[in-house]
Amino acid sequence: EQADEELATLAKALGHSARVQILRLLVRKDACICGDIVGELPLAQSTVSQHLKVLKNAGLIRGEIDGPRVCYCIEPRTLRRLKALMGGL
Repeated sequence: EQADEELATLAKALGHSARVQILRLLVRKDACICGDIVGELPLAQSTVSQHLKVLKNAGLIRGEIDGPRVCYCIEPRTLRRLKALMGGL
């Protein structure tokens, strides 16, 4: 039951194509600054920031402050957990 809840939470965070695109981008580049992500997607800065917040709250990404910017990267443990949960369907 706990695994089902965990999977549902992660799936909900991935429930928008822009968030899937952001994850793919971060996997490809290892790390990205928010401005770089905005440049890759046809979305406003505020929209990208909201999607990043959802992904971060779900534990799929982490953000580290680098001066005036935030550098985002994949949280590998959560991504591995997501893969394991999906494999158990």
